[in-house]
Amino acid sequence: MAAEVITTDDLREFKLELLEDFKKLLAEQKGIPTKKWLRSEEVKKLLNISPGTLQNLRVNGTLPFTKMGGVLYYDSQDIHSILEQNKIS
Repeated sequence: MAAEVITTDDLREFKLELLEDFKKLLAEQKGIPTKKWLRSEEVKKLLNISPGTLQNLRVNGTLPFTKMGGVLYYDSQDIHSILEQNKIS
């Protein structure tokens, strides 16, 4: 059986990959979605809002969306930026 040599660069790369995986797991546990596009159900759950409230946000132009094949998608960055813009200090 051949021995495999592990260099410090290999260990450094492994460490960076492991840290990135931990960051994703922690973000998911905090309720921050890691997906770029969210469906209506995910947005309602994230913001704790009703279907009617989500529809009002779409209709009045507060929350941009994309519709494909009858399914509505929302950009998670748009949601976070809207929350930041309306933040009260």
